[in-house]
Amino acid sequence: MHDELITALRGGLPEGAVLTDPDVMAAYSHDMASFSEAGAPAAVVLATCREDVQHVMRVATALKVPVVPQGARTGLSGGANASENCIVLSLVKMDRILEIDPVDRIAVVEPGVINAVLSRAVAEHGLAYPPDPSSWEQCTIGGNIGTGAGGLCCVKYGVTAEYVLGLEVVLADGRLLSTGRRTAKGVAGYDLTRLFVGSEGTLGVVVKAVLALKPAPAPQLAMVAEFPSAAAAGAAVCAIMESGHVPSLLELMDGTTIRAVNAMAKMGLPETTEAMLLAAFDTADPAADLAAVGALCTAAGATDVVPAEDAAESELLLQARRLSLTALETLTSATMIDDVCVPRGKLGEMLDGVAKIADRFDLTIGVCAHAGDGNTHPVVCFDAHDPDESRRARESFDEIMALGLALGGTITGEHGVGLLKKDWLARELGPTGVELQRGVKAVFDPLGLLNPGKLF
Repeated sequence: MHDELITALRGGLPEGAVLTDPDVMAAYSHDMASFSEAGAPAAVVLATCREDVQHVMRVATALKVPVVPQGARTGLSGGANASENCIVLSLVKMDRILEIDPVDRIAVVEPGVINAVLSRAVAEHGLAYPPDPSSWEQCTIGGNIGTGAGGLCCVKYGVTAEYVLGLEVVLADGRLLSTGRRTAKGVAGYDLTRLFVGSEGTLGVVVKAVLALKPAPAPQLAMVAEFPSAAAAGAAVCAIMESGHVPSLLELMDGTTIRAVNAMAKMGLPETTEAMLLAAFDTADPAADLAAVGALCTAAGATDVVPAEDAAESELLLQARRLSLTALETLTSATMIDDVCVPRGKLGEMLDGVAKIADRFDLTIGVCAHAGDGNTHPVVCFDAHDPDESRRARESFDEIMALGLALGGTITGEHGVGLLKKDWLARELGPTGVELQRGVKAVFDPLGLLNPGKLF
């Protein structure tokens, strides 16, 4: 079967598109998630166009070989991990920006376009593509669509799903499906476009996307507020949102994360602070908005509120938040980055609960969060070479997800389900929900070839 597969793939692809060297394929076998098994691919295909993808899917269907679509492999849930003897279908070479239309405010792109590259390209037209995951310099638009990625600006501008207007998708049998639209409005038929966003490559392979753009916002002005407890910071977030303010960014770092950033970057952040809230506005009068939010933070118990004087100082304040994950990764040999979203009113309880879990399992767990939408990222730090510590890390990860569900939240806000959270997805959806979602999968992929073993 292996020789037949390789011959069939190479028969319809450019020279060099099919990789079979085991050492090379090993690099394509997994994303950045911990505790997620990966198999050895039978082949890796570097697709360069829609026709390449269609050929791969036709061969896969004929020979009944599973296919795992991949972007830049920056995912954190094992969603891009290879299954044994599969075809890994890499889309990173499909990286063309096909069109930028300032009148209709859309961009048409291939899936391998890097998020930051698109953002810079549309900025030249006075436009913005708002979704900005922390890995925006590496992650691809196709990967962002697959996981339903978010970012720092979601509190005001929303997540990937809100910007995908239409798609071209290669189905499991190689047929091409066009969904959605490129017009400002459109409600014809079922919303298949939204169905593919967050489907993690289990329903089809995205080969083109029509994305909505926004006018470029004004430079944002930021402030930082320091709190003696997570509960106080959570209360401030509630007050800010209840008051009707619309910050362009509202982020939180707990004391563990602050101390890690200090140790790595020598930023001089206050070591005794247990929670730090970062807020920013890109409004017509950001200084006035920050003053009002600063007063709300003080009323909620902030010990200090420091507004930036200008955009450069704002960027310096926000740099600490951007360094959070990197700083926590320096503490131990491995990390597990959780992604639990809770109602804003439960944010303080979530952070306090995570601190108790860290104490109970004798682990370092730092939390940074997109506080404005309740999306927390507890980062479990552990020694991957210590079996007992690794076990405790995995168990603490599960307890964090259980805590999020108990608080009325969801197991993922933007990182996806993949392999890491498939058992928890079943708990969140319930038996009927799982049954219906599996039914949808069967319609699009009756042989179960696309990214098998993910989600369910």
